[in-house]
Amino acid sequence: MALPECAQESGDGEFRLRELPSIEVTVVTDAVIARVHRQFMNVPGATDVITFDHGEIVVSAETARTYALEHGHDVFDELALYVVHGLLHLNGYDDRDARSRARMHRVQDRIWKRVLATVPASSRAGRGR
Repeated sequence: MALPECAQESGDGEFRLRELPSIEVTVVTDAVIARVHRQFMNVPGATDVITFDHGEIVVSAETARTYALEHGHDVFDELALYVVHGLLHLNGYDDRDARSRARMHRVQDRIWKRVLATVPASSRAGRGR
């Protein structure tokens, strides 16, 4: 559900997501994502999601758990948010400054809520809490 929704939204008008032959989502620990963060972005520490232009999205399960608890929702929901975020990056959205971040988050939140509405709450409840 997230992929077709995100494919309709382009941050730069190029719709690159439609051209990728595949999308790979990898769920890792904070230690692994911190290594990826350092190696490819030269930024120390863990983060929630890292997106590569070739179609790979790396998300941290540990960070998702922390934020899910802080925001009072399920880890599944938080991971879904990270995937939507990564897909939007692939389709030309960025969050480097406040204005672009606000724009991206408006689209992201709308899509995320639609995606979650398609998954019964009973299927998500209690996962990873």
